[in-house]
Parts: sequence; C-alpha cells; structure tokens
Amino acid sequence: MESMTEGHGAVTPPGSPVSALAGPGQSSPRSRLEPGTFRKRADRALGATRNGDFARLWAAEATSAVGSQFTAVALPLLAALSLGASPLAFGILAAAAGLPHLIFGLVAGAWVDRLRRRPVMIAADIARAVLLATIPVAAWLGALRIELLIAVAFLSEIFTVFFDIAYLSYIPSLVSRDDLVEANSRLEATASSAQVIGPALGGTLVRFLGAPMALLVDALSYIVSAGFLWRIGAGEARPVRTDAAMSLRAEIVQGLRAVWQSPVLRGLALSSTVMNLAGFLFLSIYVLYMTRDLGLGAEAVGLVFAAGGAGALLGSVTAGPARSHWGVGRVLLGAQILFGLFGMLVPLAVLFPSAALPLVVAAEFLQWVMVIVFSVNAVSLRQAITPGRMLGRVNGTMRFIVWGSRPVGSLAGGFLGSLIGLPMTLVVGAFGMLLAFVPLLVSPIPGLQGVIPEEIPHPSSAAGA
Repeated sequence: MESMTEGHGAVTPPGSPVSALAGPGQSSPRSRLEPGTFRKRADRALGATRNGDFARLWAAEATSAVGSQFTAVALPLLAALSLGASPLAFGILAAAAGLPHLIFGLVAGAWVDRLRRRPVMIAADIARAVLLATIPVAAWLGALRIELLIAVAFLSEIFTVFFDIAYLSYIPSLVSRDDLVEANSRLEATASSAQVIGPALGGTLVRFLGAPMALLVDALSYIVSAGFLWRIGAGEARPVRTDAAMSLRAEIVQGLRAVWQSPVLRGLALSSTVMNLAGFLFLSIYVLYMTRDLGLGAEAVGLVFAAGGAGALLGSVTAGPARSHWGVGRVLLGAQILFGLFGMLVPLAVLFPSAALPLVVAAEFLQWVMVIVFSVNAVSLRQAITPGRMLGRVNGTMRFIVWGSRPVGSLAGGFLGSLIGLPMTLVVGAFGMLLAFVPLLVSPIPGLQGVIPEEIPHPSSAAGA
C-alpha cells in the first residue's frame, strides 16, 4: 500500500514534516496565500484547457465524435428500414467501414509526416461532410441505393483514418509533455461520453427526422469541427524531411521499423494486438451469446453496453490520477492485468447462468475502465517518446497493426463459435485477453517509474538520421 502515497506531494496535512519546515517568524504554506497562488490553482484546475488552441481541438473532436455516433446508428437503420438490405449487404457495409484502417493506415501515417497536420484534419472534415451530404440528396432525388451507402461508408472512413492519425500527431505540438496524459484523458472522456449519448440522440433524430436527415446533422457536425480547427492560432511549421528524395514506400518501412526496433513501442503494439485479437474474437459472438444462451432481451443487452460506456467514461477521468500515483509503467502493466482478470467474470457467467446478467454487466464496466486507462497512458507515452518527425508514421503503424487485428479476431470468433459453441468461444476469448499483459511484462515498460519519461531515441535506421 505504500505506493498509494506516491504523487501526493501537493497535499500537506497539518502537523506534517512539511508544515514543520516553516521556521520561527515564517508562515506555514497553509497560513497565507502567496501572490499568484489563486492563478496557479486555477491553472491546475483548468489543466490543458487553459491552452485555447487545445480547447478548440477538443471542441472539434467532441463535435465530430457525437456526429459520428449519429452515423453509426443512422446508416444501418437506413439500410434496414428504407432499403431492405440483405444480411450479406449488411456485412459488406460493416466491412466497408473497417477496411480503410487496414488498407490505408500505413500510407496515411507516411503522408501525415510530410504535411502540416491541421490542414489535413480540416480537409478530412470537409470531405466527410460532403460525402455524407450525398445521402440525403440522393434520398430527396429518389436515387438512394445500398451501393451508395457502402461507397460513402468506405470513402468517409478513409478520411477518418487520415484525421485520426493527424490529430494524434498534432496534440504534442499544442500541449506540453507534462500535459499529454491530461489532454488525452479529456479527449477520451469526450469520446466515451459521445459513445453513451450519441446513439440515443441519433436514434431520436432518426425517429423524428428520418435517417437521411440524421446523416445531414452529422455532415454539419464535421463543418463545425472544421471551423474550430480553422480558429486554432498556433503556427505549424511544415515538417522537415531528412531525405526529401525518399520514396513513400521507404518512409512506410521506416515507420514499421521504428515501432519494431523500439522495445517500448513494440511492447505496446504487441500487447494491444493480443488484446484486440482476443477481444474481437470475444465480441464477434457476444451479442449472440447474451440473446440465445442467456435469453437476455434488447433492454438487458442495452444495459450491458451502457455499463461499458460508463466504465469508459470513468477510465478516462482516472487515467491521469492513476499515472500520477503509480507512474506510467505500473499503470500500463496493472491496467492490462486487471483487464484480463475482470474478463474472467464472463466464464463465471457461463458456469452460473442464474447470475449471468450481473456478471456480464460487471465485466463490461470494469474492463472498459481498464481499457481506457491503458489506452490514454499508452497513447501519451507513444507521443512523448517518438520524435515529432516520426509521429505520423508511428501512429499509422500502430493503427495498422492494432486495428488490423480486429477483423482477424472477428473471423476467428465466428469460426470457433460454429465449431465449439458460443460459451466455449467466450472462454477462449477471455483467456486470450488474460495474456495481453505478457508483452508488457517482458519489455522495459514496467521499469518506467516516472510520469512521462524523456524521449527515447529510435535507431538511426528507423528515424532516418
């Protein structure tokens, strides 16, 4: 329990040794306020948001995140209710939204390192707004078809890949190293809130306005997001390329090599890959298990996923304090260990069906807390130790590796579910998630005692030095 006291230096109880340091005739720190104390306290409370440019980035991300949740509800409802899409068409629609991360992640990372990040984000927002606006226009003209939905889903997600990699690479240029975890926590809290609020608002809009008009609201949200980004005043220099003649392929190889040759980045990548492979193997048949094997209705399934959203929100606000108490290395390792242990509640639900609902709700809530605590600190560590000229390629490589494992896990889950049954497939997935901490354990990450370590230089072959 001694580690619980680490990071509490700002708290000075009466009678503590710090109070005793005030000599005769001196006031203790608690007896008077130094000039500027109120301002310092206000700065601590505001944190990264005292930076107006970061606040605008945060507002842009919040706006587009809520709008994107509208699309997540409106697109499938439009396909089902207005177009009568077949199950095969639904599968293609879902794949169209997932494939760009696998196909374009590496290319997007290399391009982001060649360009200023803010214009890339603004262009991506405008492109997504135009693409989504074609759907209500097509509906108004009576020309709406499932092929258009698939094309819009695929193309808009390509621009999402570029936007996400650019904004992950842009954050370190707006906030200091010490504020990275807090900044990522606030962005993650917004995304988690959008995950809880967005679908409900989207469903309401679909009901009262219709699915095409709900998509128009999302298109407008991207315009608002672009407006916030446009108002960011911080200057951004064009990235300096160490070898202007280097081909795009060679730069992509640099990104892959940079991740693999850094023991810290390699540990994060492998841990996240194991988590995603096992997690999406699990998730691919999770709803079927809850409805068919446990007999849960739509309301109960909704309760389970709502618990996950609440857990994600809690994780986003505790990621920073946890890192301050225990250091980034312990938090990353501990979050992955607890993530796997909390997943063991699902095999317990398989063994004790009468207690299944509270067990799966608890697992959903607790695992999402740990996922977000891990994610916020992992992204912040990655941003802190990667040279700015490599951030796009490193983020693109991580997105390619981690997101690319998701369809593999989903296909494996569907295959195993048909081969050994849904309950046993969930057990396999749960034990797979339990192993996600192993790549961290054999990496230097557990030894990172500080809040955010100094930049870890990459090998010269990877960094292009």
